[in-house]
Amino acid sequence: MKDIGAGEIIYDLQKKIQQIQIDLKKLDNPISDIPELILSANLIRENEYLLKINLKKSELLSLYEQYSGNLEELFSSVFEIQFELKEILKEQSSLISSSSKPKTKPKTKPKTKPKIKPKIKPKTKRKK
Repeated sequence: MKDIGAGEIIYDLQKKIQQIQIDLKKLDNPISDIPELILSANLIRENEYLLKINLKKSELLSLYEQYSGNLEELFSSVFEIQFELKEILKEQSSLISSSSKPKTKPKTKPKTKPKIKPKIKPKTKRKK
Protein backbone atom coordinates (compact mmCIF):
# COMPACT_ATOMS: atom_id res chain seq x y z
CA MET A 1 0.00 0.00 0.00
CA LYS A 2 1.28 3.39 -0.87
CA ASP A 3 -0.12 5.03 2.25
CA ILE A 4 0.22 3.09 5.44
CA GLY A 5 -2.74 4.98 6.90
CA ALA A 6 -5.11 4.11 4.05
CA GLY A 7 -7.26 2.01 6.37
CA GLU A 8 -7.44 4.84 8.87
CA ILE A 9 -8.50 7.33 6.17
CA ILE A 10 -11.24 4.98 4.98
CA TYR A 11 -12.45 4.48 8.56
CA ASP A 12 -12.61 8.25 9.14
CA LEU A 13 -14.54 8.75 5.91
CA GLN A 14 -17.00 6.01 6.91
CA LYS A 15 -17.64 7.76 10.22
CA LYS A 16 -18.24 11.10 8.50
CA ILE A 17 -20.60 9.47 5.99
CA GLN A 18 -22.57 7.85 8.81
CA GLN A 19 -22.82 11.14 10.68
CA ILE A 20 -24.11 13.00 7.62
CA GLN A 21 -26.65 10.24 6.98
CA ILE A 22 -27.87 10.62 10.57
CA ASP A 23 -28.12 14.41 10.08
CA LEU A 24 -30.10 13.90 6.89
CA LYS A 25 -32.53 11.57 8.65
CA LYS A 26 -33.08 14.25 11.31
CA LEU A 27 -33.82 16.79 8.57
CA ASP A 28 -35.95 14.34 6.61
CA ASN A 29 -39.24 15.67 7.99
CA PRO A 30 -40.22 18.53 5.72
CA ILE A 31 -41.27 21.78 7.28
CA SER A 32 -45.01 21.96 7.62
CA ASP A 33 -46.75 25.22 7.00
CA ILE A 34 -47.78 27.21 10.03
CA PRO A 35 -51.21 28.64 9.29
CA GLU A 36 -50.59 31.74 11.36
CA LEU A 37 -47.70 32.83 9.11
CA ILE A 38 -48.10 34.38 5.74
CA LEU A 39 -47.25 32.47 2.60
CA SER A 40 -43.89 34.15 2.07
CA ALA A 41 -42.72 33.28 5.61
CA ASN A 42 -43.62 29.63 5.03
CA LEU A 43 -41.77 29.69 1.70
CA ILE A 44 -38.69 31.16 3.40
CA ARG A 45 -38.78 28.41 6.06
CA GLU A 46 -39.12 25.75 3.37
CA ASN A 47 -36.26 27.29 1.38
CA GLU A 48 -34.00 27.23 4.45
CA TYR A 49 -34.89 23.59 5.01
CA LEU A 50 -34.12 22.72 1.39
CA LEU A 51 -30.79 24.56 1.63
CA LYS A 52 -29.80 22.52 4.68
CA ILE A 53 -30.77 19.26 2.95
CA ASN A 54 -28.90 20.26 -0.20
CA LEU A 55 -25.78 21.18 1.78
CA LYS A 56 -25.79 17.85 3.64
CA LYS A 57 -26.29 15.89 0.43
CA SER A 58 -23.45 17.78 -1.23
CA GLU A 59 -21.17 16.94 1.72
CA LEU A 60 -22.28 13.32 1.49
CA LEU A 61 -21.48 13.15 -2.22
CA SER A 62 -18.07 14.70 -1.64
CA LEU A 63 -17.26 12.19 1.09
CA TYR A 64 -18.44 9.29 -1.07
CA GLU A 65 -16.15 10.52 -3.84
CA GLN A 66 -13.15 10.61 -1.46
CA TYR A 67 -14.14 7.25 0.01
CA SER A 68 -14.42 5.53 -3.36
CA GLY A 69 -11.10 7.06 -4.48
CA ASN A 70 -9.35 5.70 -1.40
CA LEU A 71 -10.95 2.30 -1.90
CA GLU A 72 -9.74 2.24 -5.51
CA GLU A 73 -6.19 2.97 -4.34
CA LEU A 74 -6.46 0.27 -1.71
CA PHE A 75 -7.77 -2.27 -4.21
CA SER A 76 -5.07 -1.45 -6.74
CA SER A 77 -2.44 -2.00 -4.03
CA VAL A 78 -4.04 -5.32 -3.11
CA PHE A 79 -4.09 -6.41 -6.75
CA GLU A 80 -0.42 -5.42 -7.16
CA ILE A 81 0.47 -7.49 -4.11
CA GLN A 82 -1.59 -10.40 -5.42
CA PHE A 83 0.20 -10.26 -8.77
CA GLU A 84 3.62 -10.15 -7.07
CA LEU A 85 2.69 -13.13 -4.90
CA LYS A 86 1.59 -15.11 -7.95
CA GLU A 87 4.93 -14.39 -9.62
CA ILE A 88 6.80 -15.50 -6.52
CA LEU A 89 4.76 -18.70 -6.39
CA LYS A 90 5.47 -19.42 -10.06
CA GLU A 91 9.18 -18.86 -9.50
CA GLN A 92 9.26 -21.07 -6.41
CA SER A 93 7.27 -23.85 -8.06
CA SER A 94 9.64 -23.84 -11.03
CA LEU A 95 12.60 -24.07 -8.63
CA ILE A 96 10.97 -26.97 -6.81
CA SER A 97 10.12 -28.82 -10.00
CA SER A 98 13.64 -28.38 -11.38
CA SER A 99 15.25 -29.63 -8.17
CA SER A 100 12.97 -32.67 -7.91
CA LYS A 101 13.88 -34.07 -11.35
CA PRO A 102 15.84 -37.32 -11.06
CA LYS A 103 19.49 -36.72 -11.61
CA THR A 104 21.52 -39.19 -13.65
CA LYS A 105 24.28 -40.81 -11.69
CA PRO A 106 27.72 -40.31 -13.15
CA LYS A 107 29.56 -43.49 -13.97
CA THR A 108 32.27 -44.11 -11.43
CA LYS A 109 34.59 -46.93 -10.70
CA PRO A 110 33.16 -49.41 -8.29
CA LYS A 111 34.52 -48.89 -4.89
CA THR A 112 36.86 -51.53 -3.66
CA LYS A 113 36.26 -52.96 -0.29
CA PRO A 114 38.84 -51.92 2.23
CA LYS A 115 41.19 -54.68 3.21
CA ILE A 116 40.34 -56.12 6.51
CA LYS A 117 43.27 -56.91 8.71
CA PRO A 118 43.04 -60.22 10.45
CA LYS A 119 42.17 -59.90 14.03
CA ILE A 120 45.07 -60.48 16.30
CA LYS A 121 44.23 -62.49 19.32
CA PRO A 122 45.55 -61.04 22.47
CA LYS A 123 48.28 -63.04 24.04
CA THR A 124 47.24 -64.91 27.04
CA LYS A 125 49.66 -66.02 29.70
CA ARG A 126 50.33 -69.69 29.86
CA LYS A 127 50.99 -71.38 33.08
CA LYS A 128 54.31 -73.24 33.28
